[in-house]
Amino acid sequence: MSNILSKKRVLVVGGSSGIGLATAQAASAAGGRVTIASRSAEKLAAAAAQIGNDIETAELDIQNQTDVETFFQRSEPWDHVVISAAKTPSGPVRRLSLNDARAAMDSKFWGAYQVARAVQIVPFGSLTFVSGFLSVRPSATAVLQGAINAALEGLARGLALELSPVRVNAVSPGLVETPLWSGMDAEKRRAMFEGAAGRLPAKRVGQPEDVANAVMFLLTTPFATGSTVRVDGGGAIG
Repeated sequence: MSNILSKKRVLVVGGSSGIGLATAQAASAAGGRVTIASRSAEKLAAAAAQIGNDIETAELDIQNQTDVETFFQRSEPWDHVVISAAKTPSGPVRRLSLNDARAAMDSKFWGAYQVARAVQIVPFGSLTFVSGFLSVRPSATAVLQGAINAALEGLARGLALELSPVRVNAVSPGLVETPLWSGMDAEKRRAMFEGAAGRLPAKRVGQPEDVANAVMFLLTTPFATGSTVRVDGGGAIG
């Protein structure tokens, strides 16, 4: 995949850690001119140092409409945009407060919606959302997350029509070992990953690079639009 994105301008929202960071690394290795965006200047600096290759950074809160509109008004059109920024509270519907539920929707759905509304992408470029396999394999303890992921995938399909010839797709990961789980007790985290791996047909949990590979496929495949690519170790069928 060397230089397949040569000189292409690639924006990775949420590119300072986890799946977004792995995607930024892959796009940079493929020759892309990559910008990573995040709310945290500290995380951006650490990620940029890790990636190298003259990575550019941008502080951006995609939940803030003014920030989003100002950022994209000041930037040139992008070749490819990937949105992997979301940290959503979880829990059963009747226990999750409405404020937390709205915050989750604001973070993962409306944030992506605001970017899609404001961004300028060159014809035949691409916009890629990162959703999650709970959209097709609901969990009784994460109902809202499944609904948000399904909404995001529906948004991708509709925007593929509205924004054509810009291509719009989604990548739907299963359980992935990212810093999202770093606040969990180390032993409990290890047990969770081992238990999940045993139940999955792939017999392993995902790594950020697995999801980044799927994103790169969508960025570099001109015939892919309106699609959702699952990278879940068989979680949707297991």
